[in-house]
Amino acid sequence: MALYPSNLTLSPPKSQSMASLRGTAATARLIHSASRARLSLYSASSSLCLSSSSSYSPSSLKCLHFSPLAPHIFKDQKRSSVSTAAAASDPAQLKSAREDIKELLKSKSCHPILVRLGWHDSGTYNKNIEEWPRRGGANGSLRFDIELKHAANAGLVNALNLIKPIKDKYSGVTFADLFQLASATAIEEAGGPKIPMKYGRVDVSAPAECPEEGRLPAAGPPKPADHLREVFYRMGLNDREIVALSGAHTLGRSRPERSGWGKPETKYTKNGPGAPGGQSWTAKWLKFDNSYFKDIKERKDDDLLVLPTDAALFEDPSFKVYAEKYAEDQEAFFKDYAEAHAKLSNLGAKFDPQEGIVLDDVAGEKVTAANYSSGKD
Repeated sequence: MALYPSNLTLSPPKSQSMASLRGTAATARLIHSASRARLSLYSASSSLCLSSSSSYSPSSLKCLHFSPLAPHIFKDQKRSSVSTAAAASDPAQLKSAREDIKELLKSKSCHPILVRLGWHDSGTYNKNIEEWPRRGGANGSLRFDIELKHAANAGLVNALNLIKPIKDKYSGVTFADLFQLASATAIEEAGGPKIPMKYGRVDVSAPAECPEEGRLPAAGPPKPADHLREVFYRMGLNDREIVALSGAHTLGRSRPERSGWGKPETKYTKNGPGAPGGQSWTAKWLKFDNSYFKDIKERKDDDLLVLPTDAALFEDPSFKVYAEKYAEDQEAFFKDYAEAHAKLSNLGAKFDPQEGIVLDDVAGEKVTAANYSSGKD
């Protein structure tokens, strides 16, 4: 799934686990920072509550009611002097959250929208801006109403609603990490490659820190190849990575009522799974493989979607080299995709600890987001 218009839900920012602070020095830093840190949000039953830690008593909470238009989207978020700055996620909770995500995928067949959730949080990155979080990227800002309303994020509120119970259960996981964990897990559970992920992304704390609208790619620009390069080069990605990431469209559907693209339903989507309808890029749109490239190349089935930006992969001379390769060699596609996905998931992120957290024996990529190259290989 590329970063095109589709689905969406909102959840509040992560609260820091007090158990992660050890020693008097850490406690002193906590007290010192309390006067300037923003309160993190978590939801409790039918309201969104402000708290610096899940260990605080109910009397210390101030609750924000849900928006009447979107039950889990914040209308506001206030400052408080009783909070800590966002910190690294808890490794044990990350692993447990991953297992819950796997169960969610089995029950809801929501792989495509979870991939898109992670991509759209990280895909706002601008390598030409050094300051965090103004540079955008994987920082959890997509949970805020102001960013959810961006046209490219249409429908993603549904993804946030799906993972909200997991976030409520694991307060020691940041939104930024949860979005990327869900995205990578969805790829792997759909039959895709193991993604060399790392975690420990810090969340932004207020809607004012969301990026401006217009940083994500469009589906039907006048010059598709030029548009893809303009958007992805700004992120520090190159032609090979653009084509590899486009291959994630092997998952999912486009719904015309959200994006303006695709048919209301096809023979591949009329019966679901999940909510029926939309038009998919591939016949088996919950299986991650290289069929996207084969189908785009052959274009023999009118029930399969081909966006202008999809067609560009076989029309642009540089893109075509990689698209042809991936259509013939799934192993090569998986290798390049895994590397590109990991890189995308780290864009713009601020890690705590700086080296990140590795859950498995698969080390995350080591390139610093601000130093990514741009252009062709």
